[in-house]
Amino acid sequence: MSSKTKKSATMEDRKPVLVPKLRFPEFRNAQGWKSIPLNRLAIRAMQKNRDENIDRVLTNSAEFGVLDQRDFFDKDIATQGKLEGYFVVELGSYVYNPRISSTAPVGPISKNKIGTGVMSPLYTVFKFKDDRSDFYEHFFKTAGWHTYMRQTSSTGARHDRMAISSDDFMAMPLPLSSPDEQQKIAECLSSVDELMAAQARKVNALKAHKNGLIQQLFPREGETQPRLRFPEFQGAGDWEKNKLGDVASFFKGKGISKADITDCGRLPCIRYGELYTRYGEVINEIISRTDVAEADLFLSQSNDVIIPASGETKLDIAKASCVMHDGVALGGDLNIIRTGNNGVFLSYYLNGPKRLDIARVAQGDTVVHLYPSQLEKLAVSLPEIHEQQRIASCLSYLDALIAAGTKKLEVLKDHKKGLMQQLFPSPEEVKT
Repeated sequence: MSSKTKKSATMEDRKPVLVPKLRFPEFRNAQGWKSIPLNRLAIRAMQKNRDENIDRVLTNSAEFGVLDQRDFFDKDIATQGKLEGYFVVELGSYVYNPRISSTAPVGPISKNKIGTGVMSPLYTVFKFKDDRSDFYEHFFKTAGWHTYMRQTSSTGARHDRMAISSDDFMAMPLPLSSPDEQQKIAECLSSVDELMAAQARKVNALKAHKNGLIQQLFPREGETQPRLRFPEFQGAGDWEKNKLGDVASFFKGKGISKADITDCGRLPCIRYGELYTRYGEVINEIISRTDVAEADLFLSQSNDVIIPASGETKLDIAKASCVMHDGVALGGDLNIIRTGNNGVFLSYYLNGPKRLDIARVAQGDTVVHLYPSQLEKLAVSLPEIHEQQRIASCLSYLDALIAAGTKKLEVLKDHKKGLMQQLFPSPEEVKT
């Protein structure tokens, strides 16, 4: 062996080796992964829509991936006569969007799964030489390529975009293992994706079922009976019309600032606008607490209905919830409705059929306000208490199923996130 050959072999042996924390049994004794630039695995797509033969404009959303522009924006942003400079994006191509967001800190890379279209030249489009590229579709959902992007690029003239040359982007180092190991990883993560998609469909079906029931279980505008009643109430007659002020008393909460919130506080509390508030449902858990003296607070009674007193939009403010606990401190940015009716029923009613009516009476543009005097005049139709309880129980049961299904979906998401952190080697943990 010549000295030149020996030197090359020695340099090759000293190249950093990438090793994931988790490997499938059949690959645990396999060689470490290598790093290879994107331009050796993929070709940048440069075909322009010269004759405007393609009028399907695509976009790349950090949350939803590649989709039709019209579906995402509810209108065409690009128009005919302006598409000749757009890149043709074939099915199976990958698209990099340089726009930065909280969910895509260096911009998203997504695979086109919906069909051929065109995209703005602001995007970088490339296609892998090997059609079996699902492995890299999953890799681009990790942060394993973010460090390179930050080191190689900079924010552009607009602070929400990354500035990176096409050559630098295509030189991005990617992890490379054997085709069999890459396929195994892709199949594993794709199977988790399928479970997540199935679970999301279940949750969405429950939500749609609940929304459909709400439309049927409450009277429509101008009607005195709902279109769907439980068998025991089918002959119970019309619901009684009232003003909300005739069947309820109204109160305002007392101020609880952020500084008053503490992990070791004495009283559970609710403030509007904080992460722990959950409007539009029954509040069964109170997870925030305050040390403010009881005398300086307004405390809930079980069955109280709360509605925000101020907010950013009229629809946002029109959200009612029922507090299921006595002695919860209610903040000054809340309207409290105290009634002898079933509070859970009333919260579903106000948050469903009456939500638009509440939004209409709210005042303001930049900051929207809602006052008890406006809520008191709200026209309501109420059945007798037993039918209220039956409706409340039905919708609460569905909410419990939705909450359980959503929690299961979050567990699957966390499981996939953990798998991705271990199945792909981190560039910061290179073994030499």
